[in-house]
Amino acid sequence: MGNPLVLAGIILILAGVFANIAPGAKIPTLPGDILIQKEGFTVYIPIVSSILLSLILTIIFRLIK
Repeated sequence: MGNPLVLAGIILILAGVFANIAPGAKIPTLPGDILIQKEGFTVYIPIVSSILLSLILTIIFRLIK
């Protein structure tokens, strides 16, 4: 259980470094993601992006295991 947690931590650290280096980079919205923009607030619910990320991480972890 320790190795996947370490790998997840490294991935999160790299994502944080990338977010600080490239603040203008935006995460693309996929069809199926919910984006509500009204005057004064924006709500983004990445349903399809979350499912896709989950599938990719599942494949990566199963290949490592």
